[in-house]
Amino acid sequence: MTGRPSRRQLFGYAGAAAAGAAATGGIVALGNDRPQAVVARDIDPHGDHQPAIAAASPKHAELVALNLLPTADKAALGRLMRLWTNDIVALSAGRPAPGDTAPELAVPGVALTVTVGFGPKVFTLPGLANRKPRGFSEVPAMSHDRLQPGWTGGDLLVLVGADDAVSVVHAVRRMVADAAPFAKPVWRQTGFWNSTGPDGKPVTGRNLFNQVDGTGNPSPGTPEFDSTVWAADGSTTLVVRRIKLNLDTWDELTRSEQERVVGRKLSNGAPLTGAAEHDELDLEARDADGRLVIAANAHSRLSHHSENDGRRIFRKGLNYVQDTGATRESGLIFLSYQADLVSQFLPLLARLDAADALNDWTTTIGSAAFVIPPGFRSGEWLGQTLLS
Repeated sequence: MTGRPSRRQLFGYAGAAAAGAAATGGIVALGNDRPQAVVARDIDPHGDHQPAIAAASPKHAELVALNLLPTADKAALGRLMRLWTNDIVALSAGRPAPGDTAPELAVPGVALTVTVGFGPKVFTLPGLANRKPRGFSEVPAMSHDRLQPGWTGGDLLVLVGADDAVSVVHAVRRMVADAAPFAKPVWRQTGFWNSTGPDGKPVTGRNLFNQVDGTGNPSPGTPEFDSTVWAADGSTTLVVRRIKLNLDTWDELTRSEQERVVGRKLSNGAPLTGAAEHDELDLEARDADGRLVIAANAHSRLSHHSENDGRRIFRKGLNYVQDTGATRESGLIFLSYQADLVSQFLPLLARLDAADALNDWTTTIGSAAFVIPPGFRSGEWLGQTLLS
């Protein structure tokens, strides 16, 4: 097959572009003749960092955690990383991975990315026990957690995102198949996110509580982002939390009650003390009755860096629904990237667990932590520095 996409393979996309993205596109008229941008793009998998981290949350995503087989050692893990690197390079360009049994499903122009992580057990393997990054640990269960084994832990992580759900499923299938001699899946999570507004411009996106979710993030490409996310070697750490949302009882609240729980307006994500999404929170403001406008237990207050000794994280989200017969569970796959999990994430998590007003409507049912190794350049492979 050729590397040139057919008209059928072009997908509308207007999200925030990742570093290194190669974009081609045009203008077409749809329905009422209003011009809409149509952009097909491939994201270069090479670089100092794995590229999906600083990009907008993908439209479609799947996360798979795998546990190493008892026979897998450092050398075996290195062989797997070489295989996965070849898969990533091919699939990101819309080419079939080596040995692909469904090559027609590998298509270009869908902004496919693959992120790979190492869980705590990797750093107990012979030859790796002294290589665990500073500030990495498992996440202890919090008092409000109700963790289920089926969503918790994992020795390896594969996170695939793209504009097209079929491409995500196909890429995961290839990665899992190549891992079979070394590791087996222990959980899978699928999610979705909308980072594009009605006008085609990038937006923060909303969770299923109707909250604009992720406003306070540091902006990729800034010194603040770099110091928050990247360790000195180009790696980062990732916490995955599966959070069940009680939509039924949330919907019983009035709109103003929902806004007070969060401390932000539902209309545009602005703080209750401001007018626009990115206005700074005024944590001292009081209403006519002397009450704090942003309540003492509001989520936006408790998670704000000024209330946490300057600690920041880079948070992303994926909405999910899980259907079982007539029953539906809805929630958020919460992704937190930070250079140092112990000093940045854990104190913030403990503070939210102790007092966050949102705790009455959310329950964390899954949790896992991973080191995300640096990116790789042409001729290199993922995790090469660690595993060589």
